[in-house]
Amino acid sequence: MMTKEPLIHVGIIENRTEIRGTCLEACLVNARNRVRGEVTVVRNGDTLELSAQSGERITGAELRIDAGEGRFLLHNVTIGAQFHWERVEDQSFHGVLRLVRDARGITAINEIGLEEYLKSVISSEMSAESPPELLQAHAITSRSWLAAMLEQQWESKKLKEAKRSLESREEIIRWYDREDHALFNVCADDHCQRYQGVSKIISAEAEHAVEATRGMCLTYANQICDARFSKACGGITENFENAWADIAVPYLSSVSDSEKAFPSVAQEKDARSWIMSRPSAYCNASDERILKNILPSFDRETIDFFRWRVSYDQSELSGLIRTKSGVDFGSILDLIPVQRGPSGRIVRLRIVGSKKTLVVGKELEIRKWLSPSHLYSSAFVVSKSDGQIPASFTLYGAGWGHGVGLCQIGAAVMATKGKKAEEILLHYFRGTEIRKMY
Repeated sequence: MMTKEPLIHVGIIENRTEIRGTCLEACLVNARNRVRGEVTVVRNGDTLELSAQSGERITGAELRIDAGEGRFLLHNVTIGAQFHWERVEDQSFHGVLRLVRDARGITAINEIGLEEYLKSVISSEMSAESPPELLQAHAITSRSWLAAMLEQQWESKKLKEAKRSLESREEIIRWYDREDHALFNVCADDHCQRYQGVSKIISAEAEHAVEATRGMCLTYANQICDARFSKACGGITENFENAWADIAVPYLSSVSDSEKAFPSVAQEKDARSWIMSRPSAYCNASDERILKNILPSFDRETIDFFRWRVSYDQSELSGLIRTKSGVDFGSILDLIPVQRGPSGRIVRLRIVGSKKTLVVGKELEIRKWLSPSHLYSSAFVVSKSDGQIPASFTLYGAGWGHGVGLCQIGAAVMATKGKKAEEILLHYFRGTEIRKMY
């Protein structure tokens, strides 16, 4: 297992025809050219060409920009890609910026030590104002997930395919994992973990949380845990196999987001009763003061994460599903859950149309098909208007994200109630232990 801190490669921008940035202090390009100020990089065949504000022109198959103790700024970085909070920002970074060719243009990669990376992740995923015990729990969770993924990459010596699918005339079952990056270890967005460099204020509390837990990982059966997390489980967390590969992972099995044990709501009648109620769970948080302290500013724009509602008229829904799936179902006659997990999340959904009927899964594919971006989660029940061809559909839902592993808002509320980092982690990741790897 891992015995020293690794240097990691974080993908910041992909598939751009042009990348613009600014060396805020003097930067060294390809170990020999010193530039400062604005730079523009374009691709010309197999060569990358950098033009600096100060007049330098540097070419190479790859460009390596070393900021030393300084910083570099990247312009027009997309965050929350394809999610409802998507936006574009300028972001600054420490370390080394590598610019490499990809299939469609240029990719920008930040090389940085794991512990420095985590200080930004903790401040990007949750507010740096969060309770210290939450920040420490999240640091261990994020470190564990990345360390487990790195070990899988090193052991296999190649990345696993991220997109899996089982398709037939009756079903389209797809799931997406986080190991689909051929040019770098991890991306900087919600597909992996949010990493926004040093653009956001990294508080003393966030730095302390990472330093206090340096090298600590969750382990199970003498292996580092693939510790997943999502924003809000909705009251019950989900099993790993219902979001990704059909493999039961003992420490990623469903638990109640409460001191009280909730029963599984995998059956339709139980799911409907559960989703249409507001049980007393940790992530059932509505106190604005608590949310302000634990959520980054753009996450606070989403206030209905515990229970939510989305409505479509017939033309909206049929058009949306046709656009997102590439399948013409005709008019949508019904949406029927075929399989649910213990949290109520739909794993397989039957879409009944006037022209075609098809089952879709798993949870993320369902969320993609039923929203211009993504539904908050696949834990929803359906209400439709009367008539042979319903004029409208309303989805009543629970939770935000896949629901597997640590529930970020639930964990934050646990911390505000005085729970220690270890208690929080062992609540969500049953049967694990915390070990210092380096």
